[in-house]
Amino acid sequence: MSVRTTTIIVLIMILAAVLAGLVVWSRLPDPMASHWSANDQVNGYISKFWGVFLMPLVTLGMFLLFLLIPNIDPLKANIAKFRGVFNAFIACIVGFMLYIHALTLLWNLGYTSFGISKALLPALGLLLILIGNLMRQAKRNWFIGIRTPWTLSSDTVWDKTHQLGAILFMASGALALIGPFFGGVTAFWLFFVPLMGSTVFLVIYSYLLYRRETHA
Repeated sequence: MSVRTTTIIVLIMILAAVLAGLVVWSRLPDPMASHWSANDQVNGYISKFWGVFLMPLVTLGMFLLFLLIPNIDPLKANIAKFRGVFNAFIACIVGFMLYIHALTLLWNLGYTSFGISKALLPALGLLLILIGNLMRQAKRNWFIGIRTPWTLSSDTVWDKTHQLGAILFMASGALALIGPFFGGVTAFWLFFVPLMGSTVFLVIYSYLLYRRETHA
């Protein structure tokens, strides 16, 4: 996916999110529910103005940052090698952010029969699978991927860590996809534990690879 195509898709999605908020403005409460516990109980509120505009603004800021990263990275030539996949990932993560925004609007419009966690976990699972696919193709750089002192110091350590990381993140995503069948706190732990465990393991794994490489 080209930068131009990505930009057009992302701006259309953000504009649609803003317009959706404006269309239902008069039907939204003030303040709006904005945060839920693992048991889908509301435990945070925000003013209606920020409830409608904050997520689109944050998403726009993230998108601009994603556009900047490939231009300021000292290893930007490496990013160019997987730029198409990175662009597709940008569009997907923007879609994920605006999906959360849509769920928030629906809940505050009174459509509360769906569980926030049940609606959110499958999207999180798909996002982790997409991250795994990105990791599988990512080349060494300073901003995207598993950036430890050891992956950044060696192309071999980077590649091996990301090949394993791709598998672990995709597996974590698959577990998140089945989380809604369990519901409640169990669903949350099915997402959280594999993700955190994979992250910690990959940091240690990259160190051990580097140590083996430098002491061979």
